[in-house]
Amino acid sequence: MTDNIHDTPFTQEPRLWQGEGWTAQVIKNEDDDGWAVAMYKDGESEAALIGPWTMGRDKKNPKPLDGNAFITLVKTASEFVRRSEQQLHATLHQSVTVNSNTGRVTVLLDIVPDDDNPYAILRAQDEGGDTLAEVRVAAGFKLNRNSAQAWVDAGFERPEGARG
Repeated sequence: MTDNIHDTPFTQEPRLWQGEGWTAQVIKNEDDDGWAVAMYKDGESEAALIGPWTMGRDKKNPKPLDGNAFITLVKTASEFVRRSEQQLHATLHQSVTVNSNTGRVTVLLDIVPDDDNPYAILRAQDEGGDTLAEVRVAAGFKLNRNSAQAWVDAGFERPEGARG
């Protein structure tokens, strides 16, 4: 059988099912006597999602995977990955809008999660989107309404303790 999307052979076995860019693998649950299912996105070595899996009728072996279960697992895993990506994006790209004596200022913090030297860029923009100031700060800089207002009020001087 081939996956129409990719025209490559894929597996449909009781404990391993592939298709639609995903692989579902039923595995022994290390925490108890039950079973779990791990969902892998094609090309990824780590499971995107691991969840409990139903026991079969003999109460010893797992229920076999089937097409309907696989479709449900793909939808669940895809939604989980999408939400994780959105959460990561929200963590790495933050913004707060505050008032200044010249109008509203949006303060943005863009974190660069470098393995060796993580840092962030703190940027202020006017209402038209023009950059008023930009400074490199530590990746752990906490952007909130108070820190943004303090930076704007200080004339965009490098925030204290914000070395990056």
